[in-house]
Amino acid sequence: MYDDLQGKVRIFDFDEFANHLLEQGLEASPSELHGFLCGLLSGGAAAEPEMGLNALDQSLGLVLHGELADHTMQLYTVTAAALEDEEFDFHPLLPDDDDDIVVRTAALAAWSRGFLAGFAHITAGTGTAPVALPEDSGEILKDFANIAQADTDEDETEDDAEDSYMELVEYLRFATLNVYMDTRARE
Repeated sequence: MYDDLQGKVRIFDFDEFANHLLEQGLEASPSELHGFLCGLLSGGAAAEPEMGLNALDQSLGLVLHGELADHTMQLYTVTAAALEDEEFDFHPLLPDDDDDIVVRTAALAAWSRGFLAGFAHITAGTGTAPVALPEDSGEILKDFANIAQADTDEDETEDDAEDSYMELVEYLRFATLNVYMDTRARE
């Protein structure tokens, strides 16, 4: 997921995270969890991994323990580094491209919902109003709200659906980086 960080921490796999969540009886999506962590960081949260775990519990009621908690703290650390990376090597945690487009679109929507929840959690906790963001970032948050409702169009061809999905993934990548940089510029 974040190639330049290989060797420092492990690489994250959507299916592995999904299995760990299920083992703990949690119905959350790995994409939603990652989106939430990204929203926290983009809202100005500190990069300490315990921050992510505490916020997941407080905001989403996800109490993680054991190996899943360790992986989530690593994911938080890797995500924070990827958002700071000058090579723009940030990628949302989504299912593999060989998964069905319906599954991937649902995960994309869940990632966006998670982002908005994480961003709201941190900005509400710090009293930082989203309106203080530059206009571009405010528009991005509105776009994320729309993407959070994304669904596949049955009338759309498979190629068109794939193209739309890939465009949305790229938009999420760079929009997240934009909000992150705007927030950090305010600090």
